[in-house]
Amino acid sequence: MSVQISASDVNKLRQQTGAGMMDCKKALIEANGDFEAAIDYLRKKGAKVAASRQDRDSNEGVIIAKAAADGKSGIVVEVNCETDFVAKNADFIALAEKIADTALANKPASLEELKGLSIDGKTVADALIEQTGIIGEKIDVSKYETITGEKVIAYIHGNYRLGVLVALSAAVEGAEEAGKDVAMQIAAMNPIAIDKNDVDAKTIERELEIAKEQIRAEGKPEEMVEKIAQGKLNKFYKESTLLNQEFVKDSSKSIAQFLDSVSKGLTVTAFKRVQLGA
Repeated sequence: MSVQISASDVNKLRQQTGAGMMDCKKALIEANGDFEAAIDYLRKKGAKVAASRQDRDSNEGVIIAKAAADGKSGIVVEVNCETDFVAKNADFIALAEKIADTALANKPASLEELKGLSIDGKTVADALIEQTGIIGEKIDVSKYETITGEKVIAYIHGNYRLGVLVALSAAVEGAEEAGKDVAMQIAAMNPIAIDKNDVDAKTIERELEIAKEQIRAEGKPEEMVEKIAQGKLNKFYKESTLLNQEFVKDSSKSIAQFLDSVSKGLTVTAFKRVQLGA
């Protein structure tokens, strides 16, 4: 004898899972009215949907950056979907926030480890598959970064489109506000390193090579090439390394000088910048 499925049962399952009415009704029929089995059915259906959407591009989504309550660590995650419409969905953002909170609480060593952690009684990986089934778009976590330091500040820019973590060398008075300013600088100016010494040798070599070619193309004598190239390299450092950049809020200071004015010797020890789809 088939079990009678009431509209209120269907609605209850829909509230629990976010799946469509017809899918919920079918799941309850298949599961003979057993809610747990119906949820499993929907999740399995979600897994099929997820597998069939592996070839889809999920370049939309949100970036969530968070600092721990003690200010000693921070995480940033990128959770992706296929359309801007879903990226603005409150449930999707709530899932991304949950994943970020789980990452912050557990400090997994890798993205793979993060996906193995538990949220709401299931792994992050399973929760992503479940949401793929409910929403009908490929949902995934594509980036996970973390930093530690004496004072870590998190900043989210432009409607979850970009996240920044920055670690300062000391938790001094004014560090929180200064850290926010530096994080906004990182968001706007996209530095490649903290200071000159942190730029990798290959990048320096490439910049010098480009500079020399430009100088030779201008017809400058060979004995001047090296000196002019060094000048161009210094300009590159000023534009591309955080501490040497002009402070966006006050171009009379570099970031190093700005931090020093907040507290003598205050500096940046680490940063991460994650941009949606980049």
